[in-house]
Amino acid sequence: MFAVQPLLRESNYCFVLPKICPLSLNYPAVFNFGDSNSDTGGLVAGKAFPLIPPNGETYFLKPSGRFCDGRLIIDFLMEAMELPYLNPYLDSVGSPSFETGCNFATGGSTILPANAASINPFSFNLQLYQFFRFKKRALALLSKDKELQKFLPAEGYFKQGLYMIDIGQNDLDTAFYSLKSEENVLALIPQLVSGLEYGMKILYDSGARNFWIHNTGPLGCLPRIIATFGKNDNLDELGCVNSHNRAANVFNMKLHDVCVNFLAQLPEANCTYVDIYSMKLSLISTHPLYGFQQPLAACCGYGGPPLNFDSRIACGLTKDLNGSIVTANPCNNTAEYINWDGNHYTEAANRFVADLILTGNYSDSPHLANAPSLT
Repeated sequence: MFAVQPLLRESNYCFVLPKICPLSLNYPAVFNFGDSNSDTGGLVAGKAFPLIPPNGETYFLKPSGRFCDGRLIIDFLMEAMELPYLNPYLDSVGSPSFETGCNFATGGSTILPANAASINPFSFNLQLYQFFRFKKRALALLSKDKELQKFLPAEGYFKQGLYMIDIGQNDLDTAFYSLKSEENVLALIPQLVSGLEYGMKILYDSGARNFWIHNTGPLGCLPRIIATFGKNDNLDELGCVNSHNRAANVFNMKLHDVCVNFLAQLPEANCTYVDIYSMKLSLISTHPLYGFQQPLAACCGYGGPPLNFDSRIACGLTKDLNGSIVTANPCNNTAEYINWDGNHYTEAANRFVADLILTGNYSDSPHLANAPSLT
């Protein structure tokens, strides 16, 4: 992994410090692109995806469009910025406000363009098209009626805002099913990061300057992946699948290079690379220190220990399996579990990661490399 330097933002200056210091996120708006790790309702709105209880039970007390029992990492970051939770671009019901940003992320999205076999049509390139239409339409409406600033971002927000990107996990995930070998998956990674870099560049050309990039988490530690690929000779000391975590690490290193190269080519850009992988792996490996009892098992699932996951029945569903009527129920205490449904993290785990992000100790901002040191 790369060496990160914690950051402190004070007034208009940023200082690189040798100790942990909190990040202060101060942006008027956020525009987010990604998959289910940051989807706040896009897939439910765009495809009428049946996200049923007990999803949302911990915080929203009902399904909220999030693949979680409560809040996601992005929700906690929005709270830290004292901004409302992001409304999904695809949700038109309930007069949603986009004054402080918009969420284009949808569950199942990929960097590579979707095709006829894709689960989700809203890949990264389509999310970008949606953003450009959103921006054009918002500015056109605001030019006619300034009162709409209560619902749409002001023109300056598009340059001053934060552009968050958290995508790529599904590309790696599906590649292991379709390409079969780890070698073939690794060969795909340059194409993935190239697609991400291209998207960042066209956002920059449209006026974006502040980029916030999440790397991908330890894919091999998801219960679904362990259940499918977890043979004894392919498991690490934590019980995670080696091949998937190796691929995630290669992707992350190249993604970090993209951020560095991006800044070298575009000096007006700001780019913060956030090491989600290390934070989640640290939580899994040291979970008892933070009150978690189950590092790998799904809270909401079926099958019992060690993974409580069965691919035939999703969280909250009741089915006839082999002549028996069974239900994938939630655990009694979601705060004791890191994983929610075999694929996603619990609110408790998301809060843990968000708190670590805000320390600044897992973020790398290469654009600050030449900033003055605080003495």
